[in-house]
Amino acid sequence: MSEILIEACVTSAVSAMNAEKGGALRVELCENLIEGGTTPSAGMIIKTREHISIGLFVMIRPRGGDFCYSEIEFEIMREDVKTAASLGADGVVAGILHPDGTIDVERMAELKALSADMGFTCHRAFDMTADKFKALEDLISIGVDRILSSGGKNKASEGISLIRQLIDRANGRIIIMPGSGVNEETVSEIRENSGAKEFHVTGRSLVPGRMKYRNPDISMGDNPLVPEFDQWITNPDRIRRIVDMADK
Repeated sequence: MSEILIEACVTSAVSAMNAEKGGALRVELCENLIEGGTTPSAGMIIKTREHISIGLFVMIRPRGGDFCYSEIEFEIMREDVKTAASLGADGVVAGILHPDGTIDVERMAELKALSADMGFTCHRAFDMTADKFKALEDLISIGVDRILSSGGKNKASEGISLIRQLIDRANGRIIIMPGSGVNEETVSEIRENSGAKEFHVTGRSLVPGRMKYRNPDISMGDNPLVPEFDQWITNPDRIRRIVDMADK
């Protein structure tokens, strides 16, 4: 059995099912990927859990933007962790920072305690910290299981050096999982140069929507980069290629 684990970031139950078909061993379920991912609905979690047997981690992020949250936003995050646990999630994904770019250890520890026996990943809020090695030690002290990181760069391929250093510094105390721009073309190089064993991917393809009539005079969103009718869906063939390349 391969020692490499592929986690697919998905925004629908269909994408989660496709990720499993392609050989992913875990999914990170979220919504609004255009904003970096936010918390999915309870219905989404329920139906995804019903249709996949692989690991299901749920994003805990009440909004887009930065990772410095108000008290009411933190209360929402607490409730979402409890909801994810009650609906059969295997883990949660969250990150909270202080304004100075340090990990909010107190609040992160509270979320970790609420997650109980579930897995806990700190997402790319980590990449926004001012001191990555201090953040690493803070997350280890809390008991976080893994860190999703691009090495402080836009793409993991650009941050390989730091990812390698983080893995060496962690020395098995926490998992460092490269993400952002990890695909069938880059995963082999990133694995070889970083030594990572887990990888966070999307493996999506743009799928035409089912609408025949399309009103050309209206847009339901204000971001022209977001398709009005088509959908980004996880492609099982792309996931399979990523899995295959990660093992080479």
